[in-house]
Amino acid sequence: MRHSAFFLKPEVKDKNAAMVEWTEQERSIITNIFGNLDYEDVGSKALSRCLIVYPWTQRYFASFGNLYNAEAIKTNPNIAAHGTKVLHGLDRAVKNMDNIKATYAELSVLHSEKLHVDPDNFKLLADCLTIVIAAKLGSAFSPEIQATFQKFLAVVVSALGRQYH
Repeated sequence: MRHSAFFLKPEVKDKNAAMVEWTEQERSIITNIFGNLDYEDVGSKALSRCLIVYPWTQRYFASFGNLYNAEAIKTNPNIAAHGTKVLHGLDRAVKNMDNIKATYAELSVLHSEKLHVDPDNFKLLADCLTIVIAAKLGSAFSPEIQATFQKFLAVVVSALGRQYH
């Protein structure tokens, strides 16, 4: 039987509170990852990768101009700016790890009720962000670091999708 942190949902204290348990080591890992990121570079690369790998996600960015091919997406200043905005949004979760759900309550409403974003796209972007972070950190992105990063992103994705439930 396989046991792996990659297949486990984040541990929740109380089902109604939906509060995730974070160890001091996990907090430190997440803080260190985000503390050393170039938000402009990583955000742009993660969002560009998502739009290229999952082209159906482009429909939410029609007002961003030329998205006709991979090069156009990678060099689109609107995509770069929004990718940076996404990373700064994640920084809010880093600073509020004990209450990510409340931190993203308004953003969840915006994405579900106004923008009508398919909540599955949050997971796709999280996966693309993980790939970009892994490429940046190289061998420092150990399985243990990845497990913590995935846990963090799973909590964020759940919080963003909260309004859809």
